[in-house]
Amino acid sequence: MFAGTVDAMISAPRLSLADGSTIPQLGVGTYKVPAETTAGLVEGALAAGYRHIDTAALYGNEAEVGAGLRASGLDRDEVFVTTKVWNDDQGFDETLRAFDTSAAALGLDRVDLYLIHWPIPSADRYVDTWRALLRLQQEGRATSIGVSNFSVPHLERLRDETGVLPVVNQVELHPRFPQDDLVAWHEANGIVTEAWAPLARGGLLDEPVLATLADKYGKTPAQVVIRWHLDRGLVVFPKSVSLDRIRENGDVFDFTLDADDHAEIAGLETGERTGRDPDLD
Repeated sequence: MFAGTVDAMISAPRLSLADGSTIPQLGVGTYKVPAETTAGLVEGALAAGYRHIDTAALYGNEAEVGAGLRASGLDRDEVFVTTKVWNDDQGFDETLRAFDTSAAALGLDRVDLYLIHWPIPSADRYVDTWRALLRLQQEGRATSIGVSNFSVPHLERLRDETGVLPVVNQVELHPRFPQDDLVAWHEANGIVTEAWAPLARGGLLDEPVLATLADKYGKTPAQVVIRWHLDRGLVVFPKSVSLDRIRENGDVFDFTLDADDHAEIAGLETGERTGRDPDLD
């Protein structure tokens, strides 16, 4: 357990999950954050008011995330922590062991959200992995369970074989790749969509449309894109290794985009991914 309190500056809304829990809509991603700077970055983000930290076994910084959580002085229940089981650890027993390893690294007896990182359909182990997550939830070690990078057929198979859908699916999503059909399916089936690479790894921030909207609202292009995600009801993790940029990314709750703005941003769609297609694994 952590102890004490810290005054928050950023106050992100919380979205309801189908299992009765809630999740902060804006979080801090730690992918490719070097282990040696992770603890300070997490501590600083929490001091700035963030309450959602996303990590994974793959990232190699779970122990440092845990150190940042403890250094923050926040009560454990104030912080929403997500981690993920990596592809090599899929399978029922393997996943339970992987969870133990992640929990120990984080220094936590439970996580708020545990995800299957990729479906890897060629390995055909994601259903057994999902059954392990169901066990972890039943035991109270994972409050909520979900998936990452799953497409509709993968989700349907989980439902058909276990009777339980994930409450979250974390996928690549940004204005060039808005995933409208998948988001609509999620909404129809009680799944919250989380966006990774929400800024297309920075690749769309020079778009003139975003510069114009940034000028309109006195914001940066990145803040406009983050607001676009929030307006769509998504959970978003704009990753940065700069604490100043993380603070800036959180300064998005004093404006909203109007319908014309959203129509302008819709014109940026190209269908282009920055990462791999999970259906091809």
